[in-house]
Amino acid sequence: MNLILEEIKKQNTEVFKKFFNKHYEPLVIYANGYLFDHDASEDIVQEVFIYIWENANKMNIESSLMGYVHTMVRNKCLNYLKSLKITDDYSVLEFNIHLITEHVFDSTTEENKQIVYHQILKIVESLPEKMQQIVKLKFLHGYKYSEIAIELDISVNTVKTQLKRAKLRISELITSVIILLEIHQ
Repeated sequence: MNLILEEIKKQNTEVFKKFFNKHYEPLVIYANGYLFDHDASEDIVQEVFIYIWENANKMNIESSLMGYVHTMVRNKCLNYLKSLKITDDYSVLEFNIHLITEHVFDSTTEENKQIVYHQILKIVESLPEKMQQIVKLKFLHGYKYSEIAIELDISVNTVKTQLKRAKLRISELITSVIILLEIHQ
């Protein structure tokens, strides 16, 4: 029996407020591990808490309340990612191959590939402006190092360094997404 849920069913605002304050931020961090979008993560966690408050009487949780809440947040994150419209039919996936071993990427579902693809785009958009330009010119437009250097009026070594840093950053972040997706399959 979950005492917190029982109190929330009785509309005990004090218990709910304590529950919310204790778990809100860690759940936003958890959601952000899927979305890489702090605002969307906050929205999803708030939706989960609203749902719990409004539907506590209908809820019958056999395990722990926090396990249930984590599952709700994860599912809402995955549904949010599925709902996003992907405009470019995986032209960035060639870039993925440099970042993710083919074994891992070949073993994932089409749905998860879309999630990974979307996350890579979000990560690229979060890079510093110059690095972002270099990545896009190289992997989306197929420029050579020398062409990027001329286009952006920088040295070829700067292009190489920025690409190496971008690949490292993207691979670090996308690996955590893949691990999360595999854990929850």
